[in-house]
Amino acid sequence: MTLPADEKLPLTSHLEELRKRLIHVFVALGIGFTLCYMFKDWLFFVVTRPLIAVMPKNSFMIFTSLPEAFFTYMKISFFSSLILTSPYILYEIWKFVSPGLYPKEKRYVLPFVFFSTLLFAGGVLFGYFIALPPAFKFFVSFSSDFLKPMVSMREYLSLALKFLLAFGLCFELPVFVFFLTKVGVVNARMLSSQRRYAILIIFIVAAVLTPSPDAVSQILMALPLMVLYEVSILVSRLAGRKRRGTLEETGNEIDRKEEEEDIPETPKAE
Repeated sequence: MTLPADEKLPLTSHLEELRKRLIHVFVALGIGFTLCYMFKDWLFFVVTRPLIAVMPKNSFMIFTSLPEAFFTYMKISFFSSLILTSPYILYEIWKFVSPGLYPKEKRYVLPFVFFSTLLFAGGVLFGYFIALPPAFKFFVSFSSDFLKPMVSMREYLSLALKFLLAFGLCFELPVFVFFLTKVGVVNARMLSSQRRYAILIIFIVAAVLTPSPDAVSQILMALPLMVLYEVSILVSRLAGRKRRGTLEETGNEIDRKEEEEDIPETPKAE
């Protein structure tokens, strides 16, 4: 059962709505960037702490071009702003997709924003405290009396921020599965039957995204993704049940409206 054609928005309306939401997101990022840049020194210390903790004594970071340090602080401030404003960004994403949802599904805005933010922040924190330290320890272990690490700010920042962002996005897997189930792309039975292939893909992704080639770092990334995949199956099963119930209720409502339209009007008594 499909929605009536007159309830569908034209393409121009979707593009206008997208432009509106993007403007809101950019304004929020700009405000967050300004606030984060005021604390750029503290944020730089936080981001570099996993590396500083494992570097030998009297080691330091370097920058090889004049604007490198400036752009490093800019990138840290932008990444921090992305985390700080993530609840509002997720809310704007929900407002953009909500016109395509059924009325009962639109009330999921608070759970969506809360759990999406929680999962994204959890992925970033997991990467920062659990995955990055052993990876950097592995790389620094090759230093010796004749070989000292002199890490570039730009290279370290590019590696660390990409790694943390990848963890944050990977932890959004249950949310992605929820929406894919809602639109009918996947279901719990499909995810369960393809579990062996999913595990293989998870280890391939972990091998590509982890900054170090050692098995410990790859396992540290693969294990939470495997747990999240099992959680996604439960989420898909729950979303599938609610989707069937919503489709039935919507279909009955549309049928009821069609029946009312087919009933001829009785002439009024003079």
